[in-house]
Amino acid sequence: MHSLSYERARDSAHAIALAQQPGSAFIGDGTNLLDLIKADVEHPARLVDITRTGLDRITETADGGLRIGALARNSDTADHRLVRERYPLLAQALLAGASPQLRNMATAGGNLMQRTRCPYFTDTAFDMCNKRMPGSGCGAREGYNRVHAILGASPACIAVNPSDMNVALAALDATLLLGSPGGERMVPVTQFHRLPGDTPQQDTLLRPGELILALDLPASPFATHAHYLKIRDRASYAFALVSVAAGLDIDNGVVRRAAIALGGVAHKPWRVRAAEQLLEGQRLTDETCRAAALALTAGAKAFRDNRFKIELAQRAIVRTLRQAEGRA
Repeated sequence: MHSLSYERARDSAHAIALAQQPGSAFIGDGTNLLDLIKADVEHPARLVDITRTGLDRITETADGGLRIGALARNSDTADHRLVRERYPLLAQALLAGASPQLRNMATAGGNLMQRTRCPYFTDTAFDMCNKRMPGSGCGAREGYNRVHAILGASPACIAVNPSDMNVALAALDATLLLGSPGGERMVPVTQFHRLPGDTPQQDTLLRPGELILALDLPASPFATHAHYLKIRDRASYAFALVSVAAGLDIDNGVVRRAAIALGGVAHKPWRVRAAEQLLEGQRLTDETCRAAALALTAGAKAFRDNRFKIELAQRAIVRTLRQAEGRA
């Protein structure tokens, strides 16, 4: 590890002020950042500790939604009564992620900022990674790319977002509250993570020195019919090959509203509104589910080792929709 300085923030305003120094990085419990520092992937000059800033609260909002502080632990969020009752999709996604020990440390804000687990990024022995070293190339395109993107990739990067939580948040239309010296702003979670384009080193729209304060969940119609499916190589502590978060609002057998997000397939959670609209006003059948699956994966491009992901994603979408309906 390289040398760095450390400051503990008193509150969020103090943290934001401290982070205006170039080379600063916020740290909560560091379940991702510390690993990347030790591996010589991340090189902050200064760590700003935000663990004492009071951003761990989960509170009900006046409109029937929920505000989850950026430092709320994944285990606490998954076990929160209102999350379990109103947002089972989020609870399921959180419980599918990592190990119980890590869930006891990992936070909402940290999950949003997780960096890819692409081995060409996390292992500095590989000298081609545009995300780690812009302009060096993408080793995964011609290398071993079994776990890589089939949607939204670019010539510069085919890495995927590793978070389970982010997929559920995309389906639930969460909004992020961000703080900076200039004030606060709200960003939909579906816009927060970027596709790689020509600048894959920029994972999110977060500005330098800007802090995630909380995420807001609107009142959800998906408390009854929701399911998160994670398909992985082993049942414990593995990242998704493909994951699906599906929520359905069903009245007398007819879908009034649908939300579907895919994980493990792109640089960000993948959601296509046109695919959801194919279900709305319809009864769920295998045919309508397959039509939505085809629309959601339209334009998918496979590489040498991950061709199986396209059909896997389509089958997973159908299965998840039927499980959300309650028939699978």
